[in-house]
Amino acid sequence: MVNVEQLKNSVNRMAVDVVREAVAELRLDGLVTEGKTPFNKLHFNTCFAEIEALFQRAGYHRQLDVVGYQGLLYALYDPGRWEAVDVLRWLKEFTEAAGRTQPIPA
Repeated sequence: MVNVEQLKNSVNRMAVDVVREAVAELRLDGLVTEGKTPFNKLHFNTCFAEIEALFQRAGYHRQLDVVGYQGLLYALYDPGRWEAVDVLRWLKEFTEAAGRTQPIPA
């Protein structure tokens, strides 16, 4: 098991290339889901300052915030462009739409 310091250190050592696609999406839409970043719930809950610093090193100098929907999906967003409640609504719709497209197991 990785402790918090190891987790933070791993984020601090990440190459900026691993978040370039997410940076591009943030610049375009102001919102990016965790599936398009190298981070998971544990990263967001324990290493958010390190994540912000990595995005700044990658050239994204706006403020970032994170919100999750029922522990199922997380998103980074620009709070200057989105309200947290709007991101939550979007995540809810996105999660429900993904659930409708999943085949029913036999």
